[in-house]
Amino acid sequence: MKKTKMLWIAVIAFLAITIVALIIGYVLKATEEVKNPIVTMEVADYGTVKIELYPDMAPNTVKHFIKKIQEGFYDGKTFHRTIPDFMIQGGKDLDGNVDYTIKGEFLANGFKDNKLKHERGVISMARADYSMYGSGFTSYSYNSASTEFFIMTKDTPSLDGYYTAFGKVLEGMETVDAIANVEVVYRSSNLGTDEEAPKDADGNVIASDKPVNEPIITKMTVDTFGIDYGDFEKYNAD
Repeated sequence: MKKTKMLWIAVIAFLAITIVALIIGYVLKATEEVKNPIVTMEVADYGTVKIELYPDMAPNTVKHFIKKIQEGFYDGKTFHRTIPDFMIQGGKDLDGNVDYTIKGEFLANGFKDNKLKHERGVISMARADYSMYGSGFTSYSYNSASTEFFIMTKDTPSLDGYYTAFGKVLEGMETVDAIANVEVVYRSSNLGTDEEAPKDADGNVIASDKPVNEPIITKMTVDTFGIDYGDFEKYNAD
């Protein structure tokens, strides 16, 4: 009788411990901080840059960036515009494979959740500027981002609220700085007028701030820590 009682006590104690352990495990899992996606970008002859993405700030932009990385889109792309004490820009679609844009997730475009400022190390989406055509083209400007991105090398508050900032460099700012200071064809800031700028065979002004030898992104990968962020939404101008 005593043995049976002791056995029941042991069984009840085991069940109680198991239940408590399960509850603790569930609570810990439920309260565990979700890790943001981490991008690793390898640039030939320059080094590696690690970037944390912020899906809570710009969810669709992050989804799009992750998707393009997973497709291998950025492998082999270059940094085609570099300006010291400002930013480096890359990811241009030279092959014409991208025929869409995504909506700008920033305050001026009615998106209030993105509080990320354009400080040193922040990555943001490049977009077109159609302001010279009048206010009717504002929407096209704000929603014209595609695959090009830029990384800030200096705090630039004038961009806050007008471009989609969506992440920040965790490691490798020395690599970003090295890219920002590569030799370029010419600096527009050093010239008085476009007449002084170098021109191609047809007389067109060559783009300023273009590296003589564009740094190449050999590989870009992303760790989402098991989270599927899903597909992104394309911008519908209609």
